Amino acid sequence: MKNKLNKHLTQVDPAIHRASCTRRRIVILGGGESGAGAAVLAKKQGFDVFVSDLSVIKDQYKTILDQYDIAFEENRHTEELILSADEIIKSPGIPDKTPIIKKLKEKQIPIISEIEFAGRYTNAKTICITGSNGKTTTTVLTYHILKEAGLNVGLAGNVGNSMALQVAEKEYDCYVIELSSFQLDGMYQFKADIAVLLNITPDHLDRYNYEMQDYVDAKLRILQNQTKKETFIYWNDDPVIAREILKRKPAATLFPFAEKKAAGVKAYIENKKINIETSNSKFTMEEELVALTGTHNLYNSMAAGIAAKLLDIKNENIRQSLSNFKGVEHRLEKVARVRGVEYVNDSKATNVNSCWYALQSMKTPTILILGGTDKGNDYREIELLVLEKCKALIFLGIDNSKLHDFFDDKVDTISDAGSMKEAVDHAYAIAQKGETVLLSPCCASFDLFQNYEDRGKQFKECVRKL
Repeated sequence: MKNKLNKHLTQVDPAIHRASCTRRRIVILGGGESGAGAAVLAKKQGFDVFVSDLSVIKDQYKTILDQYDIAFEENRHTEELILSADEIIKSPGIPDKTPIIKKLKEKQIPIISEIEFAGRYTNAKTICITGSNGKTTTTVLTYHILKEAGLNVGLAGNVGNSMALQVAEKEYDCYVIELSSFQLDGMYQFKADIAVLLNITPDHLDRYNYEMQDYVDAKLRILQNQTKKETFIYWNDDPVIAREILKRKPAATLFPFAEKKAAGVKAYIENKKINIETSNSKFTMEEELVALTGTHNLYNSMAAGIAAKLLDIKNENIRQSLSNFKGVEHRLEKVARVRGVEYVNDSKATNVNSCWYALQSMKTPTILILGGTDKGNDYREIELLVLEKCKALIFLGIDNSKLHDFFDDKVDTISDAGSMKEAVDHAYAIAQKGETVLLSPCCASFDLFQNYEDRGKQFKECVRKL
């Protein structure tokens, strides 16, 4: 497979190329799922397109770029080819502090996200979901409800396929889109028809100068451009969200959900039933019939249920989908029962609050595997649950010093592991029948693993070999 950069570097001098180019030039930074998709859409819209990735581009994305005759480079950023752009589409994984981004900002070249770009070329209805925790589950659950109800719907953002590629190659009536704060940072004109904000707790503070308000501001960008015609679904009991709503006074029609019925709340739990109220109908369902377990998943189910009701999905369709949903891989995923011990993969718990929800749902003595790349974590949030529920802790990471500093005088049994096999072997030796081994790391995975998916897959492989 040839590297398409060659047609720029060996055949055309960058200065000559810039002078001769009459089309608007779009450069995509990052050649992964979002980058390759954005490149295809830009090419189909008639732009001069170039993709640059500082790492190796996976073969599956090179194939897409080759198919559409899109020039690319890998393992480098050639400044002459990047700084000649009229607009940049940036992968959400690239921090603003990288040298090439700083130079682009100095030249005042616009930098947007793939979702912002894709939104320009579709009239499909958008259901956009964000939050520090639960957004993948809620996004996939909402998609499941709409798909099962027969809607022509796409799944995009942090899950599913690139929205830009779907806009380029398919025609959907609506999209369910999971949005990270990084994606929202690059969105300006995009407008969510239905915006969902599940919660806001500290996360990714290393990307936000360790300023919580900067992270909060990024999350609240999901409200931008909304009017009374659009809707905003949010957790009414979240103090950060409550404060921001009072301050910002959103223009959208509000649909809050909460644990208990209160003035203005549109979804709540009463008499062990989920209740959802919209202007023209009401939905009820017994808690015990909901497939996903845990209080946090009741909130996720309420948020997805409100979105479905706003799209006029029938109650029986919502009820059936909430009862047969299989969950999301790496999120409280039951892997196996070995010698009477339950092994649960919660590798997607990359922040402390997500681990809090996992621990809250544990009903048996728990051996907790945690650790990785710390993002400015405050472990006080899980301290009481660890003391109440955890029999032992296993720290999985290259540098576990912060974990030791916090937990060493609080939990009697603590051990360190430098690999997933070592962590699972430690857990196997400690756990007894009727207990649970929970991988819920609180941290990013990049010290020992490629990503949280790799971490979760290794956990499952090791457990299944016990």
